[in-house]
Amino acid sequence: MPASLSRNPRRTRARGRLALRWWRREIVGSVDYRRVVQRVDDDAGWSPRFAFMTVMSAGIAVLGLLLSSPAVIIGAMLISPLMGPIIGLGFALAIFEWREVRRSLVALGIGSVFAVLFCATVVLLSPLQAVTPEILARTRPNLFDLLVAVFSALAGTYATIRGRGETIVGVAIATALMPPLAVVGFGLATASLPVLGGAFALFVTNLIAIALCAAIMARFYGFGSELSPKQTRAQAGLILAVFVLMSVPLALALRTIAWEAVVSRQVRSEIAGYFGPGARISQLDVDFARQPLTASAVVLTDSYRDAAGRALAERIKARIGRPAQLRLSQIVVDQDVSRLAQDRAVLDRQQSERGEMLAISEALAAASGSAPAEMAVDPEARTAVAVAPQGAALAALRAAEAQLASAHPDWQFRLVPPLAPLPLVRFPPGEAGLDATAEAALADMRWALRRWRLTGVTVLGRAATRDDSRASSRTALARARAEAVAAWLRAEGVAARARVDPAGPLQRAGERERGVAQYRSVVVVPEAAPPPD
Repeated sequence: MPASLSRNPRRTRARGRLALRWWRREIVGSVDYRRVVQRVDDDAGWSPRFAFMTVMSAGIAVLGLLLSSPAVIIGAMLISPLMGPIIGLGFALAIFEWREVRRSLVALGIGSVFAVLFCATVVLLSPLQAVTPEILARTRPNLFDLLVAVFSALAGTYATIRGRGETIVGVAIATALMPPLAVVGFGLATASLPVLGGAFALFVTNLIAIALCAAIMARFYGFGSELSPKQTRAQAGLILAVFVLMSVPLALALRTIAWEAVVSRQVRSEIAGYFGPGARISQLDVDFARQPLTASAVVLTDSYRDAAGRALAERIKARIGRPAQLRLSQIVVDQDVSRLAQDRAVLDRQQSERGEMLAISEALAAASGSAPAEMAVDPEARTAVAVAPQGAALAALRAAEAQLASAHPDWQFRLVPPLAPLPLVRFPPGEAGLDATAEAALADMRWALRRWRLTGVTVLGRAATRDDSRASSRTALARARAEAVAAWLRAEGVAARARVDPAGPLQRAGERERGVAQYRSVVVVPEAAPPPD
């Protein structure tokens, strides 16, 4: 403590008494308390005029929000009567008049409900129900909104006590309350809980702040001077605690909004720096709710840049220090006809390639009967592979592959038949030579073996009992048939070993059951490696 004050405590007390007398004479003594209390009491209660003006103000406000027109919203502020109950609530809290507190809250509550319901009705009947910037601006309360309410309350209460500026008071109060009420009605009509909850939080926060600031101004001008020191301390502590409780979450919300603004500027800076001074960003939206963070941008540029989206996403990720995605749309605005023609040719080629790839996939699925998971299409290598389902015939698959190759000569196709026993090579009675039917069946086998990447087979020759009654003759016929098939396959590059399929004692019963043609045939059994000599 300064030495001068410690040596002159009487002087300090004297100065305090002088300041107190000045405050009572110049501040408290200049107020006509009866007139102020009468004015506040007249405007604080419920009345038909209050109800009508509240509903009309709410209707104008919601129309201004739907049209995103600040001028119309200001018109709603000019006629809003919400000043009366809020100022009355503040004065009642200042003097601990609970009957007036209840009266003001009833008027404010009923008026707010009427305003919300009327706004919801207007929105339901309106063809415009999109969320506009004016609506979004009132769904995220922050510390600045609290400061607006505080300044509005201080100015409004001052003008009320001093008896001037009623219109300014109405504007100041309505600025903080009527538009959020209209947004609550919009959220109710559109069943948008985030919009409704954010606007309601802003409304309640500003309502409490305005009422408490009005109470502070009323106490400053001498209202409630009859209260005891204990009541005054309790009143001051309660007001301070409420402001602290409101300020902490609103400050955190403001911090989040500030961070989002910084990130948006960084994203815009990265895009502008990548495209250079000749480009212009016509639209930029950053979705902070998605994971990872997603930005959508439309850039007007003089030349199209391939892979710009991926490159910018990496740069943005490094700049903001968190995962990010970028949805980039480039609009070429250069007047160079040749460059525009080149860009158009690139786009046309890309669209043609996408269309061709889709056609290849559809043709491959139709030819093989495969599901998309059983196909592999490589547009760069221009190869397409599909695995056919069980039951597909070799001849049909081979013909389908040839048809695809003919229709798309610059593509390579592989239809892989299902792993199943190869069909029989049938012979006429008593014959061992290959006819056209047998050679066609062998050609299908050779194609299937190549698709399976198998290089060796075992050829088992058969002969029916009706071909010759002697067993030795039948064995010789079966061997001749196997040798004929094996020779044909070896000529086509397949390692084939010929053997005789031994006829068991039940062959005659098998011929009666399956038919003689089953035993006038050759069975080809694939092997993973060439058979030994």
